[in-house]
Amino acid sequence: MSSVVERFLKYVSFDTMSDLNSETCPSSDKQKILGNALVEEMKAMGVSNVSIDENGYVYGDVPAKNAAASAPILAFIAHMDTSPDLSGKDVKPSIIKAYDGGDIILNKEKNIVMSPSEFEHMHRYIGQDLIVTDGTTLLGADNKAGIAEILTFVECLLKDETASHGPLRIVFTPDEEIGRGANLINLDRIGADFGYTVDGGELGEIEYENFNAASAEIVINGLSIHPGSAKGKMKNALLIGMAFQALLPEFDNPAYTEGYEGFNHLVLMSGSVERATLGYIIRDHDMAKFKEKKVMFEQAADFLNKKYGTNTVVLDIKDSYYNMKEKIEPHMHLIENAKAAMKAVDVLPIEVPIRGGTDGSRLSYMGLPCPNICTGGHNFHGKFEYIPVQSMEKTVEILLEIVKRYAK
Repeated sequence: MSSVVERFLKYVSFDTMSDLNSETCPSSDKQKILGNALVEEMKAMGVSNVSIDENGYVYGDVPAKNAAASAPILAFIAHMDTSPDLSGKDVKPSIIKAYDGGDIILNKEKNIVMSPSEFEHMHRYIGQDLIVTDGTTLLGADNKAGIAEILTFVECLLKDETASHGPLRIVFTPDEEIGRGANLINLDRIGADFGYTVDGGELGEIEYENFNAASAEIVINGLSIHPGSAKGKMKNALLIGMAFQALLPEFDNPAYTEGYEGFNHLVLMSGSVERATLGYIIRDHDMAKFKEKKVMFEQAADFLNKKYGTNTVVLDIKDSYYNMKEKIEPHMHLIENAKAAMKAVDVLPIEVPIRGGTDGSRLSYMGLPCPNICTGGHNFHGKFEYIPVQSMEKTVEILLEIVKRYAK
């Protein structure tokens, strides 16, 4: 078994689910358990200046070797937490050797089957070894595969006296899955010129475009009166909430969009006649369209307030992150070198827009240009998550090639 696989299987045994309802950092103390284990592993490997801070961020340095004095400092970043969408406790991974292209029975007792008729990308991995779940938890390749790949490539560099690379910074963050991964990161401690997050999907993916993102909370103040005497008086907050949704374009919805198409996504609706709350996320790659979507929310709230009375609908929109493209474009060597590294190890580069966010977006706007590259995994955040062993091994090779190109 290769070292990257051994590491990955060890890391997924740690339950590191982040907690959206927590105000602490990390949002769950169990993330620090993995963080402390990574600190000990990195020290044993020979990584320098290894530490974990009070907020759960793990840092380490790899001094330059056989590199030009002008070589830039590169950071490689992955996150330790797993998504709250599905449990990451007691993960029971298994390896399907030499996948034959058919259905995979993940859990015979519960009749949980992963089929290429539903996930056609499985056909690409016929003959390869797939790491899968038992169908009761997620796997955790997002992003423990990234951690395993980073530490395996670092181990290779430390053991190879002939390797050439500039100064490297290794960073593992908490709470990326709940949008806080870059909140308390110490960029002065990192001191890097450029970075890569290793947090993508399919082998070959390289991403430097992501959504502009905002969240919207709508609080609807209704008026509850006994239905027997409600005529002309009752304001049903639940019905007004439904009216708000009806004012938004029906097809600006994740179920109808792909590629560069943005959306408004209703993620929460709760309440009563007296008071109701709606929660949305707003997404678009195009900044002008992103702004238009937010104006549409304001117009819907204004319309309903004119109809039902001032402060019936209280809207709060907060921007979350922005498209990193404008921060990466002045440094396209990051993309070109990653693509060249992939081609050098016989991997076809795939440039895709991220239909989501990444720590790299926040970091790029904080002054650390930071595109995202593949881990090799598929079906993140769910019970059908899987990752091919060979994709993980190729990602290690890609990382080795990237640092070689920056050593000159």
